[in-house]
Amino acid sequence: MRCIIKFSKRNNTVMGEVMNGDSMKGVVDLLTLGITRILESRPGVTDVKFVEKEPAERHVILSWELKHCCILPEDLRDFYLTTDGFQLTWSARFDGQPVPLGSMVINSVCALSPLCESPLYSLPSAPTLADLDSESDSEGVESQPVKPHFDSRSRIFELDACNGNGKVCLVYRNVKPRLVAQQCEVWFLDRALYWHFLTESFTAYYRLMVTHLGLPEWQYRFTKHGPSPQTKWSCLYRPITSSCDPHTDQGEPFLNKLDPNRAFRGKAKLPTPKKKIATQSTGAQRGRNVGASAARK
Repeated sequence: MRCIIKFSKRNNTVMGEVMNGDSMKGVVDLLTLGITRILESRPGVTDVKFVEKEPAERHVILSWELKHCCILPEDLRDFYLTTDGFQLTWSARFDGQPVPLGSMVINSVCALSPLCESPLYSLPSAPTLADLDSESDSEGVESQPVKPHFDSRSRIFELDACNGNGKVCLVYRNVKPRLVAQQCEVWFLDRALYWHFLTESFTAYYRLMVTHLGLPEWQYRFTKHGPSPQTKWSCLYRPITSSCDPHTDQGEPFLNKLDPNRAFRGKAKLPTPKKKIATQSTGAQRGRNVGASAARK
């Protein structure tokens, strides 16, 4: 019988609980907030896969903090002490074939690496990410926090590569050299290298990721641009907290309503000449019949 270890923080200590294979489903439900059962109950969803990961060792977390001069937030540290990363994928069946659709990923501690530039831009005369700070609106607006910087004023670590559609990052802003950074937030860096604020805590982001089912480009729902048209069809699988009312939803209406008068405006059939001729001949026949009866009288 398969055994796993579930870690939870109690009284500032990490307690290990040995669980057998029969309890595995309960552990998965706790880690995924029950989203696996919800997905499996939806029509067309198939291949729901949750990758089990061992808890991270405490010394690995401490080494990461010493190396990067950052303190992980308590909720993220507890998460890594429960599972060293997160990966849940699912597919949808189209034309009888499973097509990968949802993907929820959180990098492990070792993969929580600083945001770096591609080697293609390492030439001496090539622009750097820091050059974008002078061109972007780094001060933000009143309703949004100040955007991160690509230079030493911020320490940025990648939580999820988003399958190449951007990057979800753990951001420490307003840091000082040689001082330990403690306050962090979760931001989304889109393909155009613009920053978009997501949440103030890792727990809040974790809930967003799960409730949005890992749909393609779901992070773009928190930008002014929204997801690309290629992913609009994924509205068939709406987030479990989203309203389907087209007046309250920021995206496209949940149901496509077809108006035949607009869709087929140029295809209305005109009356055929035969019907007009038949109508006129019927009227003339009635006139001759009335005239004949009057003559008899």
